Amino acid sequence: MKHILLAEDDFDFGSILKQYLELHGYGVVWAQDGKEALQVFSEEQFDICVFDVMMPKMDGFTLAEKVIEINPEIPFVFLTAKKMKEDKIRGLKLGADDYIVKPFEADILVLRLQNILKRSQKIEPVREEVIVIGDYKFEATNHCLKLNGERQKLTEKETVLIQYLYDHKNTMIKRENLLKDVWGNDDFFSGRSMDVFISRLRKYFKQDNKIKIESVRGVGLTFNLE
Repeated sequence: MKHILLAEDDFDFGSILKQYLELHGYGVVWAQDGKEALQVFSEEQFDICVFDVMMPKMDGFTLAEKVIEINPEIPFVFLTAKKMKEDKIRGLKLGADDYIVKPFEADILVLRLQNILKRSQKIEPVREEVIVIGDYKFEATNHCLKLNGERQKLTEKETVLIQYLYDHKNTMIKRENLLKDVWGNDDFFSGRSMDVFISRLRKYFKQDNKIKIESVRGVGLTFNLE
């Protein structure tokens, strides 16, 4: 059973949505404001989150930012009654896996959640070894990067992504190939998620100027090691 954190302040809509998701085999914890949702998320394990954008105490965007700090890999979907382009862009920049405008059919949400969960499971096991990458030591099994005695903890997907980039170092990696091999899908939302992870890796490797992740717009990227 997959577990969903639903944050929705509309009592009638939230109640119906919770029941509908449970009928489709999901375990659902329903929080009625952003602050409550954050508290629940910090105490329990979830497979995916569904956040209403406009909520009391803490809006959905702020909630997502704080949730990402706890678990950068958690997939999440925004629900909103607004059709403003700015809101959609903000949500996607946060790494949202989807953005659904109310009103919508509950069947649509279920299908999208199924697709997102399918994508998020596309993580292959990494090899058991320590790899020297420039000045860094990459320990795949321990999910960490080490530099001068300092340790950067990695998420599972960050680990898989670094392994993939290293395996294809100094060559052009086509964007669609990277998405299919690591994310299992090359759709728009997977692409946004990938961009977030690549930005994060650039920060991790920034202390060694011999390591560069260079993007070619519309083509792909290279993981360059001198």
